[in-house]
Amino acid sequence: MSKPLKQIHLAAHFPGVNNTTVWSDPEAGSHIEFSSFAHFAQTAERAKFDFLFLAEGLRLREQGGKIYDLDVVGRPDTFTVLSALAAVTERLGLAGTINSTFNEPYEVARQFASLDHLSDGRAAWNVVTSWDAFTGENFRRGGFLPQEERYSRAEEFLSTANELFDSWRGDEIVADPATGAFLRDARAGAFVHKGQHFDIEGRFNVPRSPQGRPVIFQAGDSEEGREFAASGADAIFSRYSTLKEGQAFYADVKGRLARHGRTPDQLLILPAATFVLGDTDDEAREAAREVRRQQVSGATAIKHLEFVWNRDLSGYDPDGPLPDIDPDPGAHTIARGRAQVRMYRDPLTTAREWRERAAANNWSIRDLVIETGSRQTFVGSPATVARTVNDFVQSDVSDGFILAPHIIPGGLDVFADTVVPLLQERGVFRTEYEGTTLRDHLGLAYPEARPTGERVAS
Repeated sequence: MSKPLKQIHLAAHFPGVNNTTVWSDPEAGSHIEFSSFAHFAQTAERAKFDFLFLAEGLRLREQGGKIYDLDVVGRPDTFTVLSALAAVTERLGLAGTINSTFNEPYEVARQFASLDHLSDGRAAWNVVTSWDAFTGENFRRGGFLPQEERYSRAEEFLSTANELFDSWRGDEIVADPATGAFLRDARAGAFVHKGQHFDIEGRFNVPRSPQGRPVIFQAGDSEEGREFAASGADAIFSRYSTLKEGQAFYADVKGRLARHGRTPDQLLILPAATFVLGDTDDEAREAAREVRRQQVSGATAIKHLEFVWNRDLSGYDPDGPLPDIDPDPGAHTIARGRAQVRMYRDPLTTAREWRERAAANNWSIRDLVIETGSRQTFVGSPATVARTVNDFVQSDVSDGFILAPHIIPGGLDVFADTVVPLLQERGVFRTEYEGTTLRDHLGLAYPEARPTGERVAS
């Protein structure tokens, strides 16, 4: 008996401070003006996507002591943008990255419960931690936490937020004008939490929202991150979108659910993905090469090489050979606030391998950065891309994809207009929304409120 076809989940990522976006392209628009966010969200909703996703950084990145401005610099506050988008969309889920290291559970729970009310049940929270003291300098508490403590705090942060969401059952408001009674339960919103990281008690002042709690996303790839997702997330962002690596990640994370009393359908695996489309596969491949050269200018190539060399390389020609000097493996990093610097734990070995590859292929610095950097995930005609997306999902590489176009805000339109109809013809993607909330779109159960009362973290 053949396995039933999985339904594909699609989401749209409005990219920002990264090398996906080509802000200098004549077709690109503003990354700050609300009209760009509205266009992007309405395109995703027109295509019946599950949700729109916003990442967030808490400090502008620097390189060599100067603001790194080769990518987009800065973005308006996530909650503000998502709240505004709730007013110009009707069904599209609204997912935002909010940090658990430099925020407090009460504040974040209040904001997400409010967003869920304003959007009629479309809110989602990507729970992240912060890894560097550089970001922490923006906050009064300052500093940063070791990795094991970051996840310990994140786990308790999420648990505490859930306690606040659950402090309202959902049936407390009667609003009876005849009797003058507004609440049937005088203890509505009462909570007590005593734990390692948080010791709070009081009344949560936002009644239970349409989804009960926002949908929870998690993006960590470490052992701690995978276990955190398996224990309580509704979806995990994966960075593995190739067949072999994607299947291994999928099997690993789904295999962790049973020991947390969960089933495989309770956690979705959603890799980030980019795409370049053309009328033919050859045309798309040629366009993809041009996009990569747009994404990696000469100046960008030098800056990326500095991630590894940890030196000022501004005097080198990006179209010339790699430096013959070795990287500086010191603790100080020339690039601050960039997650990529953590990828190169052994810069001397990386430099040796890159020199060997560059020599073997006659690559310049820019060629090397292009070839070793991230590639477009899906390249081809609409028919080719639709087939590949479906093959990957049916082969358990993922449950769907979070798509990030390189042109904002109009880059999603071509995917919506050409690839989505082909997936619909295959019967693997919806033609209309069947529900109203993000949990409905994702096929997730609604959480039951736990009884109100004192909860003490172990």
